[in-house]
Amino acid sequence: MKRGKKYVEAAKLIDKQNHYAVSEAVDLVKKTSFVKFDATVEAAFRLNLDPRQAEQNLRGALVLPHGTGKTNRVVVIAQGEQAKQATEAGADYVGDKELIDKIAGGWFDFDVMVATPNMMSQLGKLGRLLGPKGLMPNPKTGTVTMDVEKAVHEIKNGKIEYRVDKVGNIHAPIGRVSFDANKLTENLVALYRRLIQIKPSTVKGTYIKNITVTSSMAPGVRVEEDSLKNFQA
Repeated sequence: MKRGKKYVEAAKLIDKQNHYAVSEAVDLVKKTSFVKFDATVEAAFRLNLDPRQAEQNLRGALVLPHGTGKTNRVVVIAQGEQAKQATEAGADYVGDKELIDKIAGGWFDFDVMVATPNMMSQLGKLGRLLGPKGLMPNPKTGTVTMDVEKAVHEIKNGKIEYRVDKVGNIHAPIGRVSFDANKLTENLVALYRRLIQIKPSTVKGTYIKNITVTSSMAPGVRVEEDSLKNFQA
């Protein structure tokens, strides 16, 4: 694949064979970002997982210490008191059947959907629309809940979702290039610790095979796991 001049210049700053301490890796990510916008910084974990096994099909959510730099538009499907709580918590859109019908008609001006359990049967008909876009509420990520106030607050304050892909990788945003290096580091460490915490008992051998951080359209930087394991704020 042919790369642009700016990418090639950025890649020269990185030793592809080296695993950098987390502080060095984050500094390199900031230095090698060449786009004109405030690029997203993403972490990628190559894990020794078989997603076909239920226990190893990891999925969940985490509120990053310093957020992601993005304010998500939240839609809440709820009625009565929960709808009122969602509105007061700052949800961008709140409703029930009328809002479900609007989404069924092709409206998707939101980033995250939260729903109360009693509304999930009505949302089921939207599975084919919401599923492929990653928008279907799920109890594992805290988006199917009666505590909609907490859910909205967490999403607005930097909650991310993570899910293992079909080959055992997890990708997740950890901030933006404009973030202070310490904030990016602490967000990455928080995600690393969560993945260690939920390591399936059925995993044999090395659990984390590789860790990479990168910014939008830039080359990846490999991270030394011990520097994450031993990190102290």
